[in-house]
Amino acid sequence: MSAIREDGAPFVGYDYKEIPVDGESAAFRLDCYQNFGWEVDDRVSESARRKKGKLVLRRDRKIVNKMELTRLQRHFEACIHELEELEHSRTSGATICAILVGLVGTGFLAGATFAATHQPPMIVLTILLAIPGFLGWILPYFLYRAMVRRRARVVDELMEKKYDEICEICEKGHQLLL
Repeated sequence: MSAIREDGAPFVGYDYKEIPVDGESAAFRLDCYQNFGWEVDDRVSESARRKKGKLVLRRDRKIVNKMELTRLQRHFEACIHELEELEHSRTSGATICAILVGLVGTGFLAGATFAATHQPPMIVLTILLAIPGFLGWILPYFLYRAMVRRRARVVDELMEKKYDEICEICEKGHQLLL
């Protein structure tokens, strides 16, 4: 505590921010956050950052245009959240539909089983219920793939527009830093 700095560096107070990231989006997010005045805190080791799955950032507390940069940063974070939701929507509807078709198929097979175990066995009813039951177990795979493929075309367009919006936001933030 008694050490005195002799390098003459002025005091700089920092704001700190930890953002959770996965391996795929870490570089993209870091590039974007730099446009709002954030920089990587070098004092946190790389292995600690990877272990936590977080980026540790810092920014000068007295940065010029801080209010506007914060507003743009919130808009950017909302866009990132929308991108994550879009990515999730790519498979969520298809998963629900495939599960429902599988459950309906299971219901038909349960009916076929009860018809087969009935005394006397109802063979015709068993066959009539087993056919849609087996289709209900086979079709979900193909249904899932088709729905994901169709949804992916829509989501890719929307994501591309969202990335363009993020680039515009980052460009505005970068201009405020100059």
